[in-house]
Amino acid sequence: MKLIFLGPPGAGKGTQAAGVSAHLGVPHISTGDMFRSAIRNQTPTGLEAKRYMDAGELVPDSVVIAMVRERMAMDDARNGYLLDGFPRTVDQAIALDEIAAPDAVVDIDVPDERLLSRLTGRRVCGKCQGTFHISKLADEHTCPICGGALYQREDDQPETIATRLKAYHEQTEPLIGYYSGLGKLRRVNGDSKLEDVFKAILATLE
Repeated sequence: MKLIFLGPPGAGKGTQAAGVSAHLGVPHISTGDMFRSAIRNQTPTGLEAKRYMDAGELVPDSVVIAMVRERMAMDDARNGYLLDGFPRTVDQAIALDEIAAPDAVVDIDVPDERLLSRLTGRRVCGKCQGTFHISKLADEHTCPICGGALYQREDDQPETIATRLKAYHEQTEPLIGYYSGLGKLRRVNGDSKLEDVFKAILATLE
């Protein structure tokens, strides 16, 4: 099965994708992982992407799409994939349709105000890299696992989150209309317990 997960930052796409890909026996491919792998393996597109990244520039669509084409040609993706973080625009979605069109697209829907609460409350341990939410911590400054100091990532600052959500609504949300028009969109309420969201995703795919 070929799947795409859509959803705003903080919707839980990565967490759910890991569980669903294991359940279906297809690779979970995130944009970040794909970039790191291509750069580590020094593929032609990986080296080209690194050139843009080292210069602090956005990697052009043509390079990203070439990287996706490379990744889809690997043996583990023969029976399907679960993409997380790609496509980000309708132009990228059209290009993906020509490479390996998805069977279904799952939109994990969470209201913006809930996302702000989730992300601004997230803390990361500088020692073991564990991630926690202040609502579950007795001490929001100390890691409950290793005792290391917890910090808030720049990405989780309220101003940064607002910018990320604005970019999502402007650039990525149009994909919902695109895939809905193709009859491939499945919407799931992501404002629930992790296990309930997981069950809802599997149910809608059946």
